[in-house]
Amino acid sequence: MSGPPPPQQQPSDEEIRRQRAEAEAIKQKALAMLLDSEARQRLTNIKMVKPDLASAVENYLINAATTGRLNRALTDNELKQILLSIQQPKREFKINRL
Repeated sequence: MSGPPPPQQQPSDEEIRRQRAEAEAIKQKALAMLLDSEARQRLTNIKMVKPDLASAVENYLINAATTGRLNRALTDNELKQILLSIQQPKREFKINRL
């Protein structure tokens, strides 16, 4: 008969923060290779206003590079096209007054 499995150590908050910072640094380094300077600046601006959209674009770009669909730095115009394709269409509301 064997005893109970040894308890797994939970990572400390400091270790979790360090791992997240390392992952973010790797992500930023990858994006620096995938985007030219104007496109990086645009993505930084978008991140300030719409962090969810910027995160979606970053994940899309990293996924495209990982799968081999992206093998060069994108220009600002190409990033604009990606942004348009990722953004959800805005809903229009029409109010009729009686």
